[in-house]
Amino acid sequence: MVRIEGLHKYYGQHHVLRGIDLTVKQGEVSVVIGPSGSGKSTMLRCINLLETISAGRISVDGQLIGYREVNGRLHDLKKKEIAAQRREIGMVFQRFNLFPHKTALQNVMEAPTQVKRKGEDFARTQALELLDRVGLAQRANHYPAQLSGGQQQRVAIARALAMEPGLMLFDEPTSALDPELVGDVLNVMKDLAKSGMTMIVVTHEIGFAREVGDTLTFMDGGVVVESGDPREIIANPQHDRTKEFLSRVL
Repeated sequence: MVRIEGLHKYYGQHHVLRGIDLTVKQGEVSVVIGPSGSGKSTMLRCINLLETISAGRISVDGQLIGYREVNGRLHDLKKKEIAAQRREIGMVFQRFNLFPHKTALQNVMEAPTQVKRKGEDFARTQALELLDRVGLAQRANHYPAQLSGGQQQRVAIARALAMEPGLMLFDEPTSALDPELVGDVLNVMKDLAKSGMTMIVVTHEIGFAREVGDTLTFMDGGVVVESGDPREIIANPQHDRTKEFLSRVL
């Protein structure tokens, strides 16, 4: 479903990603951990075309992201083509980024009606079903300010799902939440994983990685240090840097 090959990203002279290789199979939950500044979020943003890559290539569902290859040379896609690719990839951020002047229902309906041009009735029915799926059917007409952080994040997940993506990216979705609210969001993500959604999850929730992850990748300094079965890596990391990191977060 996702293939990242030799991914590099520079910000000026700052070399953030230094040749990342990562493969995620259809229906797999790929969990990525690592210290702040290791390049985890930048990698997600490259997959979702929120950042342009400096070198390498990314394919999602067999389609090259951001470029078209002609006679062995890469050509930039047009903005309209990039927007079409981005519609197939859902993303949930640390901050919920909900429209404050719209209700939970309106937030979830927004993209299907404005981007996919779905009818109001279809979008409303779909949005109510998705809010029910994340346990917020009773909060459909509440505004973000009337919701807890955990509830807002669950609305954000429903909003991403409303676009019917083939891939979901989660960028530390629980890091801005109070500890007692984390479980509700993780439960929604677990249910999503059980449904067969392909997911790449950047998180510090090691318990989630152990329980739900199919693969675990530890990044540091813009490179993949170690990758494999989550339970094996957590119980018996092979690299000293992985051991040091896990000893601090467990």
